[in-house]
Amino acid sequence: MEQIINKHYLYPSALFAEKESFWVDTVLGSCVAVCLFDPVTKLGGINHYMLPLWNGNGLASPKFGNIAIEKLIEKMVKNGAIKSRLVAKIFGGADQMASSMKIGDRNIEIAKEILSLHNIPILAENTGGLVGRKLRYETGTGKVLMKFLTKG
Repeated sequence: MEQIINKHYLYPSALFAEKESFWVDTVLGSCVAVCLFDPVTKLGGINHYMLPLWNGNGLASPKFGNIAIEKLIEKMVKNGAIKSRLVAKIFGGADQMASSMKIGDRNIEIAKEILSLHNIPILAENTGGLVGRKLRYETGTGKVLMKFLTKG
């Protein structure tokens, strides 16, 4: 008998973490998604941020990597995850526009910096390159399915 699982689409500038198991789908270009998982409690969460750093002006939104990662950690702990057990997988950060601003690279860099600061190991990564990615994250298992988007 097939298990019915909840589904959620994660838009840019958002994060998602619930106690129930979900398939969370998202599409990334230069944006980055950080997937966190506690293997003991089987709790997972994911964010999708567009820019690396909030500069202090306006709202401290999960549009920014430094805010999105901190907020995701907080929500995971609030749901019952233990911070010292969290592991991460990171995806995205493509340089689709060949821009000199290197938003994708900076998004990847901030993920690695903040995860390192919190002593959260990165178990898997598929970042950079020139094409976007489509992700499906299963929050109850930590499993990620990823495929590259084709141009055209």
